[in-house]
Amino acid sequence: MTAEFPAIDRDKSPLIDADHDPVRIADALRGSPHILGARAEPGSDRVTFTTLAGNGFDLTLQDAEPTDDNILPSPALTEALAAAILNHPDFYVATPDSPRDDTITIQTRRGQRYLLALDVDPDADADDYPTPAEDLSYTADRLLTSDPSDAERATAELLNYVAATWDKQDLPLRQHAQAVARSLTR
Repeated sequence: MTAEFPAIDRDKSPLIDADHDPVRIADALRGSPHILGARAEPGSDRVTFTTLAGNGFDLTLQDAEPTDDNILPSPALTEALAAAILNHPDFYVATPDSPRDDTITIQTRRGQRYLLALDVDPDADADDYPTPAEDLSYTADRLLTSDPSDAERATAELLNYVAATWDKQDLPLRQHAQAVARSLTR
């Protein structure tokens, strides 16, 4: 006699949904005024982001070995990341510097807990880290995939244009486009 198991309801399974937690963390970081850009793939254990100073960092979703290395450029970085994550509706715990200075302990509303270890790679290629223009394109793509109104379609086209011509735009226009993108992701 063989046992038959019901099919997994992909909309209700917390195990399948956990694959999207890195994407949610990247979404949370994009909403921070301290972060220029953030990127993650579903099922990945890595979130890459760029700070206002142009420095690229990785957050790794795994248990990290304790270290005595003081590799962070400033202790406020983990606090800013934790605050950005807490502002996202899918997370309700984000404790910076716990259990050590280069980590953040987070918990999702579904009960998944992660230790985010901040990695600094001084030899990393600048192309490995996201840019603000990529975040504008990402926001525009999200707008266009949800049956957009005419106003949303126009906003997405404008964001895509600014992203495509990022290097030619002046600073106030770049900042305004980033503010628009941040307001649309909330």
